[in-house]
Amino acid sequence: MSGENRIQAEAIPFEGKQEMIGCQKGTARFCDRQVILILSGLMLILLLPPVFSAGADPAEPIVARHPDVSESTGTGLSLSAEALAEQAKSSVVAVSFAGRDGQQAGLGTGFVISADGLIATNLHVIGEARPISVQFMDGKKYDVKEVHATDRQMDLAVLKVDAEDLTPLPLAEPDSLKQGAEVIALGNPQGLRYSVVKGVNSGTREIDGKPMIQLAIPIEPGNSGGPVLDAQGYVQGIVTLKSAVTRNLGYAVNISALKVLLEKPNPVPMNRWLTIGTLDERHWKPLFGSRWRQRAGRIMVEGFGNGLGSRSLCVSQEDLPALPYEIAVEVKLDDESGAAGLIFYSDENTKHYGFYPSNQSLRISRFDGSDVFLWRVLEEKKSNSYREGEWNQLKVRLETDRILCFVNDEQIFEIKDQRYTQGKAGLAKFRNTVAAFRGFQVAREIAPYRPSKETAQKILDLTEDLRVDRPPHAELIEEVVKETDEKRAQQALQERARLLTKQAERLQQLAQSIHERVVRDDLQQLFKKQKESEIDLLTAALLVARLDNAEVEVKTYLNQVAGMANEIQKTLPADASPKVKLKALNDYLFQETGFHGSRTNYYSRSNSYINETIEDREGLPITLAILYMELGSKLGLDIEGVGLPGHFVVRVNSTAEKGELVDVFERGEVVSEDAARAIIVSANSGRFDEEFLKAQPKKEIIKRMLRNLLNLARDDEDVQAMLRYVETMIAIDEDLLQERWLRAVLRYQTGRITEAMADADFLLEKSPEGFDLRRIQEFRDYLETVKSTE
Repeated sequence: MSGENRIQAEAIPFEGKQEMIGCQKGTARFCDRQVILILSGLMLILLLPPVFSAGADPAEPIVARHPDVSESTGTGLSLSAEALAEQAKSSVVAVSFAGRDGQQAGLGTGFVISADGLIATNLHVIGEARPISVQFMDGKKYDVKEVHATDRQMDLAVLKVDAEDLTPLPLAEPDSLKQGAEVIALGNPQGLRYSVVKGVNSGTREIDGKPMIQLAIPIEPGNSGGPVLDAQGYVQGIVTLKSAVTRNLGYAVNISALKVLLEKPNPVPMNRWLTIGTLDERHWKPLFGSRWRQRAGRIMVEGFGNGLGSRSLCVSQEDLPALPYEIAVEVKLDDESGAAGLIFYSDENTKHYGFYPSNQSLRISRFDGSDVFLWRVLEEKKSNSYREGEWNQLKVRLETDRILCFVNDEQIFEIKDQRYTQGKAGLAKFRNTVAAFRGFQVAREIAPYRPSKETAQKILDLTEDLRVDRPPHAELIEEVVKETDEKRAQQALQERARLLTKQAERLQQLAQSIHERVVRDDLQQLFKKQKESEIDLLTAALLVARLDNAEVEVKTYLNQVAGMANEIQKTLPADASPKVKLKALNDYLFQETGFHGSRTNYYSRSNSYINETIEDREGLPITLAILYMELGSKLGLDIEGVGLPGHFVVRVNSTAEKGELVDVFERGEVVSEDAARAIIVSANSGRFDEEFLKAQPKKEIIKRMLRNLLNLARDDEDVQAMLRYVETMIAIDEDLLQERWLRAVLRYQTGRITEAMADADFLLEKSPEGFDLRRIQEFRDYLETVKSTE
């Protein structure tokens, strides 16, 4: 390649104050990463900056265990399968959780790992928000008092029961099981309690990004959570998965993952465990069984109800306006043979109306009691406006003399039935339907769900000549934004995509670009505030999450955090001192509700989304710190973020003259000044810089979150995501010149030639110091030749 055709993007020295980036996950060293892009005879070498990982030092492997957990010594005689089973049987338990009706809803296996009542199993074995119990082979049964530790990514859970002098199984040293070695697995397959199977270790495999032991052994439901023992009786793994291809193949989590979990447990008492994923009882009242839960702005339901027609209800506790008014919700069925939708005029028992899709049709029914003879289908019909397998909005308008029912703005029914004229509104599902709901609302008048015909036509006209060989222009995005809101624009574009398949990909890009533009606009507005105290950091962090997930409802999580603050406030006396408030905050987060730093899957993008940190109760130092700062602020504490390089902490200024540094990732541990200095020196090439100890402005905190996501997207080679994060950083800080150069390269790589040229022109006009303007001009000239061939 000639020198004239080689263009090198300058290295972008991201700030040393970074959270979770590195060329080797789990290491704590700096590295340069080269991303080589070979594009039409042009090689762009994008040298990304030195990065720091906050993982453990590989030279100091973590060996984690409860003080009473037995450890392998690496020695011992081989035992027969019969002897191993006899030796281990008193340590293996059946784990079960109860459904809403109090009956057993699940059964798996666990095993004792400490004499004082710790039991290891799979997370999926214990369900969510359900009472859990364990039963030993001798018939002794214990209710679980605490979920001692959980790891969702590795599917692990450690339970605590009130028992003494139990017999723990010894845990093996990591990687001590040789390929081909004989093993046995103990469990409760298909409900057949305390069964034993024999097999061999086939090797190690990575399943969904997790290192697993592959077992040549028959695995069935009920084996999950059971121990895999080697010939000396040491636990080498925990049964987790069975193969979907062959019966005699299964997988187990390596015991090293359990040891890491035990080092930093996140205990959650059962009274708190029962609240995970549950609906807020102040807003919703589930009836007649099934499992109703809330996550990422959706309400989801599954399982048979015990009402008429295997019906289950979820009644809104919201006060209703005087007639006339409207109720709406979006619903998506897992299987169109199911049924789920709206209810209204409910007596919060067996009497109500229902409007819902059922077996590819739409129905409105009246339920007059618990008997099948008291269930009347008032009308039923099919509609072309209903989109199978997609989200559909159901809406009812209640007037003094009639009921109007709509799907996606099309009127389906007009009902004059007047049996019921008052009562609550809510949701319903029937049979074994799995359904999701979002956007439930009650108002005197609800805005149309889809764009008007006029607006839709304008959007269609704008996109009529959309090129299928290039992304939409920025000017087109601007024009569509002016015509309507994000939701209606997306709907119109998706309709066009169904009709014009060749344009579908570009139309989806346009819809996503509109969404990103709206989120960026919201962030820009937040940071236009003149005073730092006026900037809502939690809202900004939620908008970062919404950037990647349009279903994140910011208001929902703001209300949830406000409710958390109210819970803490109720425990405080009126004259509580800052120290008392701080202790209450720490107790609530780390003792009562089990918030903790994510360790075994530190590099998951989920840890950078604060909504998922709130839901899963684990996250990065920076996401946990933002939640901590928000709650502290609502309690009247003065807490600010401090961006140590590679590890975000907070400073509590309310309780000490100089303020004390607190590590939220480490469950509120105080960080001494010497320790903070050591972190800075270690991560800053041996140099101490006082700037790292200063409070970070809220804009810098959000930019740091976006840099974390940018580096994760880089590791995943997700160029579209990289562009999304860089665009957002520039939207809230136009002075980021190095990021603008990176954006130019990413825009070119994703086919956005005109936009890339605009960035190159901007840099050439600014002529910033430290930039190789000759190379930027070469890049600009090359873009001109590419554009001319479009």
